[in-house]
Amino acid sequence: MKRNDPISHRMSRNVITAHHGDPISKVRALVRQHGVHHIPVVNADQLVGIISWTDILRVSFGDAFHTDERAVDATLDHTLSLEQVMEKSPVTLAETGTVREAAELLAGGTFHALPIVSGTKLVGIVTTTDLIKYLLDQF
Repeated sequence: MKRNDPISHRMSRNVITAHHGDPISKVRALVRQHGVHHIPVVNADQLVGIISWTDILRVSFGDAFHTDERAVDATLDHTLSLEQVMEKSPVTLAETGTVREAAELLAGGTFHALPIVSGTKLVGIVTTTDLIKYLLDQF
């Protein structure tokens, strides 16, 4: 196994993002449309947070009771802002980082996605699933 493989070889570059100020209903729609569980939040191209499907489920009790999607969206949009639900200080990794560094950060945290940045500019994302696939490629 290559211990110093650059994370830039494993990260997703075409990142689905939400924008500062978007309603939570838009984030819910992005999750459903693209099948992702973690969405970085940007202001222009600068990373300002990250929101996960778990974060959304925590505040949308309607999902647990199979309530109409539109009712859940309307309630969330009128009750909470994206900024109130997202993680405002996500752990990140520089695009010059390694797969090993990403694995260490993900193994030590309670999160499953790591935004990859160049300064404060979002350039990619890597998830625990990406790292499992990397491990499988080694065998």
